[in-house]
Amino acid sequence: MLKQGLLGKEQIIVSHSNCALTMGSGSLEVYSTPSMVALMECAAANSVKNHLEPGKTTVGVSIEVKHVSATPLGMTVSCESELIEVDGKRLVFKITASDKCGVIGTAKHERMIVDAKRLMEKATAKKEI
Repeated sequence: MLKQGLLGKEQIIVSHSNCALTMGSGSLEVYSTPSMVALMECAAANSVKNHLEPGKTTVGVSIEVKHVSATPLGMTVSCESELIEVDGKRLVFKITASDKCGVIGTAKHERMIVDAKRLMEKATAKKEI
């Protein structure tokens, strides 16, 4: 059952594949904002996936993010999400990303509960247009 307070955690080591230079979001070899957003979404999605009805999943629909500190190659980034609001199919999360020196980013993230098969059918149908 989905309820406020569900927590999610994810972590990743900063590497060339997720740095700003490689991602095209900047010119430096530091952890990229797009990679941080993906890690945040992953933490939120994973925190609720085992609490959903069979055939249901969540999709991200919005994120308000602040990336406040650079993290160098080789350092671990940890992310924690907390489900702070459940409104029918709408889920809202508060998320914090940190490295060993402190907070590097925060976000408010919204996900919607959807029927996975139905969503994929709609997405696939776009190929025929």
